[in-house]
Amino acid sequence: MSSDYDPTIVGLLCNWCTYAGADLAGTTRIKHPQNMRAIRIPCSGRVSPHFLFTSFFQGADGVFIGGCHPADCHYTNGNYYARRRFALMKSLLDFVGVEPERMALEWVSASEGDRFAEVVTKFTEGVKGLRRPSALKRDGLES
Repeated sequence: MSSDYDPTIVGLLCNWCTYAGADLAGTTRIKHPQNMRAIRIPCSGRVSPHFLFTSFFQGADGVFIGGCHPADCHYTNGNYYARRRFALMKSLLDFVGVEPERMALEWVSASEGDRFAEVVTKFTEGVKGLRRPSALKRDGLES
């Protein structure tokens, strides 16, 4: 793969916190990678392995999950469920031969636009550092 590899990232972002943080990063013009396809979900606790594998099969090179900080979830325990599922999904990716670094879970509140930009940049650079598309990638998600 060439050095200009630009990964496609799917962002599953909590409606109440991370999506609002992403919006803040955009409206305040904080520099961050523009190759993330943001999908607003009600809660990070809603993310399932089905979402993860569908994203990869549809062409994603990485999946970023963003949720409320622990104890700040609008649905009380959603981010705790997300954290447990994340550990399971990471080992599941490893089992099917996909680098676990292609998935990340971060807590970002609505007022942390700068943090959103920072974690998305770090994750995108990490996926870019793998220097090749996901092993599960099929034709889909046009750039």
